[in-house]
Amino acid sequence: MIKSNVAEDPFYLITRIARRSKTNWLRWTYPFHSFGKGIGIEFSADIPRSMSPEMSIGDNVYIAEHVWMTAIPGGRTDIHPKLVIGNRCSIGKRTSLSAHNCIVLEDDVLIGPSVVMMDYNHEFTDPKRPIKDQGVTEGGRIIIERNSWIAQGAAILCGRGELVIGRNSVVGANAVVTRSCPPCSVLVGNPARIVRSYDPEARAWVRAMEKELTYNQ
Repeated sequence: MIKSNVAEDPFYLITRIARRSKTNWLRWTYPFHSFGKGIGIEFSADIPRSMSPEMSIGDNVYIAEHVWMTAIPGGRTDIHPKLVIGNRCSIGKRTSLSAHNCIVLEDDVLIGPSVVMMDYNHEFTDPKRPIKDQGVTEGGRIIIERNSWIAQGAAILCGRGELVIGRNSVVGANAVVTRSCPPCSVLVGNPARIVRSYDPEARAWVRAMEKELTYNQ
C-alpha cells in the first residue's frame, strides 16, 4: 500500500514522515493525561502544549490535517481530563474540538471534516463590551457514544446541561445539534431533527415516527 502511494505521489513519503515525527514529538514531550498506542497525528494539527494535561487520547486514533483541539481553563473542576478521545476514533480535516468542561468521544467514533464541537458559548450579555473580552459561558458536557458518525460540517453545541449523541447514531452533513438523541438515530437539519431510527425487529433503519422528530424538548 505504501509503495503504491509513493509511486502515485512521491511526496506521500514526506507527509508520512512528518506525521510520524509530529506524533512522536507529542508523545515524548507533551504532558498528556494519557496517550495511547498506534496514534497518527498529522503535522498541521494544532494541539496547545499547555492544554495537553487535560486531554486523553486512546489507542489507534487518527487526527487529520488542521484539526484544532483545546481544553480551555476554568469550567468544572471535578472533571479531568476535559477532552477524551476513545480507541479507534478518527477525526477529519479542519475539525475543531473545544472543551471547557468535558467532551468525550467514545470508542470507534468517526468525525468528518470541518466539524465543530463546543461545550460552551461565548458570553455576549453586555453590548457595550467587545464579545472577545466577555469570556465564555458556564457551558455543559458533550458525550458522543460509541460507533457514531458525525458527518462533514456538522456542529455539536452544548450551552448548558448534558448533550449525548446515543451509540450507533449518525449526524448528517451541516446539521446543528443542540440536544441529546437516543441510540441508533439519524439526525439532519438546522436545528437537527431525527429522521430515521434503527428497528431491531425489522433489522433496518426506518422512518422516524412524528413524535420522535422533536426529541428531548
